[in-house]
Amino acid sequence: MFKKTLFLIALIGFGLTARGQNSQKAKALLDEVYNKVVGYDNIQIEFRYTLENTEANTKSETQGKANLAGDKYLVDLFGAKQLFDGSKVYTIVPDNEEVTIEEPTEGENTVTPSKMLTFYREGHTYAWDILQNVQGRKIQFVKLTPIDTNSEIKEILLGIDAETKHIQRLIETGMNGTKTTITVNSFKTNQSLSKSLFTFDEAKYKNDGYYIIRN
Repeated sequence: MFKKTLFLIALIGFGLTARGQNSQKAKALLDEVYNKVVGYDNIQIEFRYTLENTEANTKSETQGKANLAGDKYLVDLFGAKQLFDGSKVYTIVPDNEEVTIEEPTEGENTVTPSKMLTFYREGHTYAWDILQNVQGRKIQFVKLTPIDTNSEIKEILLGIDAETKHIQRLIETGMNGTKTTITVNSFKTNQSLSKSLFTFDEAKYKNDGYYIIRN
């Protein structure tokens, strides 16, 4: 579930030149977002995760939290936690009292937590999209289309706060019609984090009776 692509962001007759300009305009905005993000020591976000499939008439929604610092992350979602300490990925499921330890595996078009704010830097074409007013904030959307024609992702709409240059919403549409939306409710930077936040204490979980699975 954590490997599911997270958050998930030209008028006819304008001609090739206009499309190119729109693409460059979109890329310039994404570059601003990237430069802002990489300048932070760490990022804390709280978000709403929505998964819907109109064909199956299903929709689910939950709240999540994430701490990101460089490549390291700690994500709390679906009642479970996933930790990446820079080497191994630890998925902790309290309901099952088990922890799965594995090597990080990232598909070419997979938006992992450590990449959820920078994944757009490669593998996509860009297009300038709509501007929305969301609770008094101007959110400019950029459409990303995977270059890989075999991708399971049809497109991603990335909503960017025009003032802060922070990602506010990610809408991913799959080839199968499934739509995943991540809406950022809180975005904090350069927080005082515990030194052990991205450290997995295996002895603690063993003492608590957790079953450890190594893949």
